[in-house]
Order: sequence, then C-alpha cells, then structure tokens
Amino acid sequence: MIRVRNGKCDVGCVSLTQILYIVLETRRSRLSNENTHLGCCGWLLVIASFMLVVVTFPITLFMCVKIVKEYERAVIFRLGRIMDRKPKGPGLFFVLPCTDTFVKVDLRTVSFDIPPQEILTKDSVTVNVDGVVYFRIQCPISSVANVSNAHHSTRLLAQTTLRNVLGTKNLAELLSDREGISGSMQESLDDATDPWGIQVERVEIKDVKLPHQMQRAMAAEAEAAREARAKIIAAEGEMNASRALKEASLVIAEAPSALQLRYLQTLSSIATEKNSTIIFPLPIDMMKAFIK
Repeated sequence: MIRVRNGKCDVGCVSLTQILYIVLETRRSRLSNENTHLGCCGWLLVIASFMLVVVTFPITLFMCVKIVKEYERAVIFRLGRIMDRKPKGPGLFFVLPCTDTFVKVDLRTVSFDIPPQEILTKDSVTVNVDGVVYFRIQCPISSVANVSNAHHSTRLLAQTTLRNVLGTKNLAELLSDREGISGSMQESLDDATDPWGIQVERVEIKDVKLPHQMQRAMAAEAEAAREARAKIIAAEGEMNASRALKEASLVIAEAPSALQLRYLQTLSSIATEKNSTIIFPLPIDMMKAFIK
C-alpha cells in the first residue's frame, strides 16, 4: 500500500485481513445479483472457501484455475445453482474448490447411426431401415439442466421418430422420396430436442432392406414391365417398317427400272456373302407375267 505523508510516498505492507476484505467486497459486488438465493449458510460456505483459497494460495491455485478449449463451454454450479445463467469459456476461468462444480459441454457437431429398425409401412409391408443423424449443442445450460444425458436421449428419440415418420408412408414413397422423409424427421427431431438445447442439423436414410419375397415380386414386376415395353417397341418398329415398304413399293411401281436395279443389287450382295453358291439370274422380262 502507498501512503502520502508530507509530500513523500511511503510503501507499507498490506495485511491478510485487508486482502481478504478487498477480495470479498469485489466478489460480493459481482455476485449480489447472481446468488441472491444462497442464504446465510451459503454465504458462510462461500466466505470460508475464499478464506481457504487465500490461506493456501499457492496450492489452491491449481484447483481454482480451469481451462476450456475453443469448442467447449463450462457450466458452473455454486452450491447447486448455475452461476451467471451463461456458460464460461473459452479460455481461463476460476472456481472455488469447495463450493463450485462445473460440467464441460462439447459444442462440435456429433453424428450417430440409427440402428436398423423393423418398420411396418402404411401399405402393410415390413422393412428394415437405418439412418444417420447430425446434431450439435447450441445451449450448454439447457443441455445440462433440462436433460440428464442429452446424447443418449437424442439417440432414443431418433429411433422413435424414424418409426413414427415411416409408419405414415407406403413402400413406393419410402423408396422414391427419401429426401422428403429426411426433412420430416429433421423437423420433428429439432422441435422435440429444442428444450434440451440441441439443434439437429441433418438426418439421412442410409439403407432400406426389403424381405426376399418382396424383392422377388418387385423383380418379376419390373421384368414384366420391361418385356411389355420391348413388345410395344417391336410392334412400333414393325409398323414403321411396313409403312416404309409400302412407300418403297409405290416408288418402284412408278419406275419399273428401279425393280431391275434392286434385283441386281440383291444378286450382288448374295454373291458376296455366299461365294460357294452359283446363281443364274433370270431376265426380269420373264417375271413380268408373275408380277402382274
């Protein structure tokens, strides 16, 4: 402590009582609005804890100073009550060794797999469906104070939500509209976990396993559909070919010499493919009687 006497400065020693008084006054001014419900016994315990810290200062320094990382937050409880109504961190923070406890909360995105669930769809088909959920804690205090185990509770709720959502869909919607089902699950999970301070970022359907009988039935149906389409295409091809032949016959009828040229071209192609075969072409004039 510095004292001014007759224009001169004197440096004196500060007693332990004065240090304790200054610390307690500073701390009391900060906590006057935070710990209004501690009561007399609570304040006595806090003062005793402060005195213990001051008396055993070098030793309790390692017990009072705590560190949380950038992606972590610390929720401090003083005599069972949450301090400041907000988490501490990142960086250094101080706790009293006897009256304060704290819980670290990880704010990073966490993913977990939904185990395969046997679900009965709307059209009475039994399927096995699994998925994956991505979520993170956005309110550390709610995740600690409102639910005993936020991660485990979210996993159980995801399984129940998967059954409830898929139970309202038929098999065709389940196989074709996975994106819509994922959006519905994410919305339902996010609304349910909001009081827990958890934000569900993404839900994805990984795999849908059908019974073997259903797989064979769907394969047979798909094969029948492909065969029907092949027959339709073949019929359309024959119809187009007949129309082309009709048009070609009309052209040949208008020009009789075209039939002679086509006849010679056919002979040439046959001679090229069947070299061992000897062909004696007949004059086209001898076939006019048969053409008529």
